[in-house]
Amino acid sequence: MRKPLHQLLLIMILALQLTSCITTHQLNYLQAPNNNIPTYKDTVSYTDYRLKEGDRLYVQVYSTDEKTNALFNGAGNMGFQMISGSNDNMDLYTYLVNSNGNIKFPIVGEVYVKGKTLRETKEILENAIKPILKLNSVDVRMVGRTFSIIGAGKSGRFPFPREKVNIYQALALAGDLGFYADRKKIRILRATEKGNQIKTFDIRSADIINSEFYYLEPDDVIFLQPMNEQFFGVSTFWSALSTLITTFSVGYFIYKSFTPTTTPATTTTATK
Repeated sequence: MRKPLHQLLLIMILALQLTSCITTHQLNYLQAPNNNIPTYKDTVSYTDYRLKEGDRLYVQVYSTDEKTNALFNGAGNMGFQMISGSNDNMDLYTYLVNSNGNIKFPIVGEVYVKGKTLRETKEILENAIKPILKLNSVDVRMVGRTFSIIGAGKSGRFPFPREKVNIYQALALAGDLGFYADRKKIRILRATEKGNQIKTFDIRSADIINSEFYYLEPDDVIFLQPMNEQFFGVSTFWSALSTLITTFSVGYFIYKSFTPTTTPATTTTATK
């Protein structure tokens, strides 16, 4: 009798060892660095994005001359390309940064903008137009900026809602990380002038705010992976207790099913 019970107890202990409890320490953001959460140096502050080949620019010219506005902002303009399916007038007409780093602007011709910020591009276009036409100002914006998220049940492509988007805002747009997503190993695939780079970081660390991992760039791809505890994971003490009770119940049922039933011996009395 004792040996089967010992075996059942051993099975329960093994089941508990296979069950890993997920704690708030594994899930919470903005935690102070410690032995388990890394420290990130204040290596990189936010810098304005620099244009690359394939980027698309929306350019709005403001002038007191209506003919000038019509020429640069739509009518008769052969330098822009229309993006179909857009409901935003800002996204209707864009200028493509070609392989030479130029955009083809009306009357002015090709203007080199690769490697320039939007602010620098604005100044370049204003200086190029002023000698030709009376001009007040130029507004330059990027369109079609997106980032992607892959893995751990969160997959999709999302637009930049504003010029600057940090990693927390990006995850919020995607509905936050799943319960079993591994926050210790967030990976970002980023295209740079030196080629594609993979950056890995622990998003639980509060030091992320002042690091190179904080702000996203256009076309970034965020890779998520599940925690090792996903298969046998429990999130609370009550989940662990429920697992223990279930394991005991199943084990006891199996034990009783394979234990032979014995009948008590009967005693007979002889009569004289």
